[in-house]
Amino acid sequence: MKKNLLLLLLFLTTIISAQEPYYTGLDLAKSGLELKEELATKTIAAHTNILSYGWDALKATDVNPENSSEVLLIYGYSASGTTARTRGINQNGGGSSDWNREHTYAKSLGNPNLGTSGPGADAHHLRPSDVGFNGQRGSLKFADGSGNAGSVSGGWFPGDEWKGDIARMMMYMYIRYGNQCKPTGVGIGSSASTPDDMINLFLEWNVEDPVSDFERQRNTYHDSNETYAQGNRNPFIDNAYLATRIWGGENAIDSWGLYITADDEAPSVPTDIALSNITTASIDVNWSASSDNEAVTKYEVFVNGNLNGNTSTTNYSITNLNPNTTYSITVLAKDIANNKSAQSTAVNGTTLTDLEAPSVPTNITITNQAGTSFRVNWTASTDNSGVASYDVFVDDIFNGNSTSTSYTVTDLTISTTYSITILAKDAANNNSAKSTAVNATTTDGTSNVSELFFSEYVEGSSYNKALEIVNLTSNNVDLSPYTIKRQSGGNWETPLQLIGTIFVNDVYVIINSDTENADLIREQDLAVANATPMTFNGDDRVGLFKNDVLIDIIGDLNGTDVFALDITLRRNSNITEPTTDYNERRDWTYYEKDITSDIGNFNGTLSVSNNNILDTFKMYPNPTNGNFVNIETVSDTEVIIYNALGKVVKTTRITSDKNSIDISKLSKGVYFVKLEANKKSITQKLIRN
Repeated sequence: MKKNLLLLLLFLTTIISAQEPYYTGLDLAKSGLELKEELATKTIAAHTNILSYGWDALKATDVNPENSSEVLLIYGYSASGTTARTRGINQNGGGSSDWNREHTYAKSLGNPNLGTSGPGADAHHLRPSDVGFNGQRGSLKFADGSGNAGSVSGGWFPGDEWKGDIARMMMYMYIRYGNQCKPTGVGIGSSASTPDDMINLFLEWNVEDPVSDFERQRNTYHDSNETYAQGNRNPFIDNAYLATRIWGGENAIDSWGLYITADDEAPSVPTDIALSNITTASIDVNWSASSDNEAVTKYEVFVNGNLNGNTSTTNYSITNLNPNTTYSITVLAKDIANNKSAQSTAVNGTTLTDLEAPSVPTNITITNQAGTSFRVNWTASTDNSGVASYDVFVDDIFNGNSTSTSYTVTDLTISTTYSITILAKDAANNNSAKSTAVNATTTDGTSNVSELFFSEYVEGSSYNKALEIVNLTSNNVDLSPYTIKRQSGGNWETPLQLIGTIFVNDVYVIINSDTENADLIREQDLAVANATPMTFNGDDRVGLFKNDVLIDIIGDLNGTDVFALDITLRRNSNITEPTTDYNERRDWTYYEKDITSDIGNFNGTLSVSNNNILDTFKMYPNPTNGNFVNIETVSDTEVIIYNALGKVVKTTRITSDKNSIDISKLSKGVYFVKLEANKKSITQKLIRN
C-alpha cells in the first residue's frame, strides 16, 4: 500500500511507542546534523538534576551485576597487567588498591577545562577506574589498539571490552556540551568524512563493541527518580545506529528496528521541479511529493551535481549563489530506511545580474597599535547579494583585502600617522565608495605589546566574581574608550564603562561589590553593585571593548554552553595580545573555585625583570588606615602618587635613610605609587582605608 508524506508522523509514532517513551515527540526521521540537534535539545532539556562531583552516583550506577558489593572498573585491568575488572564498592579513594573517578573525557582536554562541576561532574562520562590505570591514562587522547587497555603510540587504548562504551560516552558529551567537548579534542582520528568534529575512531568503536547490558543499566538509572539520577539518557546507548545516521560510517546495530528494515523499495522520483523568486543570490525550488511503500522522510537538493541541503517538505531555498550565473538543479527522495530515488530531471535557473554596489563601510576604528602595526575595525556593509570582501587603503594606496570586518596593517614605521580608508565589494565586483578617512598612529616601538587584555577571570562562590585587565604596553592607558559587556544567550548586554588610568605593567581589577572575598576587596580598582556584567555565570561570555569594538573575550563568541562555571582562569604568561578567538587550552590556565591568591598581579607585571629597584622593594603597611606609608628600596628613588583617575596627587623622593611618606592629606581610596630610578620604573597599588 502506498502512503504519502502526511502518514509519516503516524508511522514514526507507532514505531517509537514500542521503544523508550523518553523519545516521544522527537522527529527521529531526521538525519545528519538535524538529528544531532534534535537529540542534543532533548539531552540538555532532560538534564534536570545537576550532580556535584561525588562518589555516590557511581556507586549506584556502576554496580557489578554479578556482585552488588563491587563496582566494575573502566579499562578493566590494573597497572600490573593482571585482571582487575572489579573493586569493592566502598574501596574508593587515592590509594594504590583503590578506585577513583575517571573523567573519560579528560578535564584538561575540554575547551575550556571541564573542571569538577557541570561537565566535569556529569555522571554519564565519569566511571570507576583503578587508581594506577587512571594515572597512566592521565589526559592522553584515545587511540586505536587491540587487546587490553594501555598506552599506544602516544595515546590511550581503553581495551576491547570498553572501547564501545568510550565511543558512546564521547558522543554523549559532544551533544550535551557542544564545542567544549569535541571528539577531535579527546580522540586521535580523522573527521574528514563526518559533517562536524566527530572522528572515525569513535564511529568504528561504536560498531565493533556493541552496547552492553551494563551500559543499559547505567542509562536506565539516570532516567529514573533516584537521588543521583540526572534525568537524561545517552541516546547512543539506547540505539547505537543513531550515531551512524548522524555521522555515517559502517552500520551500527539498530536496536529499535527503525532504520535497518526489510524495506528495500525506493521512493518515486520527484517531479514538476519549478523555480521561483530568483534574485541575484538565491533561487526557490518546489516540486510534487514522491510516493513510497512506507513513507518519504526527506528530499535532497543538488546544485550542479553537488548536494546543497535537504528538507522534509517539498520546497527549498538555495542561497549564497553568484549573480548572473546559471545553475543546474535536481532533487531526490529518501525514506527512513535510507532507500533513495534517482535524481529528478535537471532544471536550469539563472540568477539576476547584480548592478548594485554595497553600502560604504562605517564606524572605522583603530586598535592594537604597536610600533610597526595596528588593527583596523569597521561595521559591516550591506548589499543585495551579500558583501564578498573589503579593500583596505593606507594613505590612499591599496594595502590588502579582508573577508571579515577587521584587518591588521603591518610593516609600518614607528611613531607615524597614517590615513585609513575602506571600500566594500560584492561577488559581481561592484565596489562601494571609500569610507571616510580615519587616522592611525603607531607607537614608539618600546613595547611589542599593542593593547590591553583580560588576564584573570574569577567565577566563584556566590558573589565572588572578578575580572582583571593588564597593561603590558609601553604607555599608561586612559580607560575612557574601554567598556566591558556580558554576552548572555548570544546577546551583548549593557556595557560597563571603565574609568581612570591603567599604568604600564599594572593590572586593573573589577569586582562584584557584594563579594566577601578579602583578596578581591583588597585589589579592587572598580567595584560594581550586583548587576551586569559582574553577574556573569559559567555560560556567559565576557568581552573587552575599545570604542565599542570587541578586542578580547573570555568564552567563545556567541556560544551558549556552560564553559567556565565555578572556576578561576588565568591568562598564560606567553600571551601578550588580546584575541576574539577564545581558546582556553592555548591561552589560559584553569584553577579551582575561589582561588584568588594571584588577583592583582599578572606574571610579575608589578615586578619588572632586571630592575634592581624591585630586588628589595617593599611598601607597607598596605592597605593602611594611618598617615604614613614606608617604602624600602636599595637606591634613591623618585616617587609619584596618582589617584584612580590618573591625576598626580603627590611627588617626593625617598632614600635608604628617609623612606617614610606622609599620606595624611590623601582621602580614602585607591592610589598608584610609581617609583622611578636609573631610567626604570615600577607602579604598585596603594589602598588607604
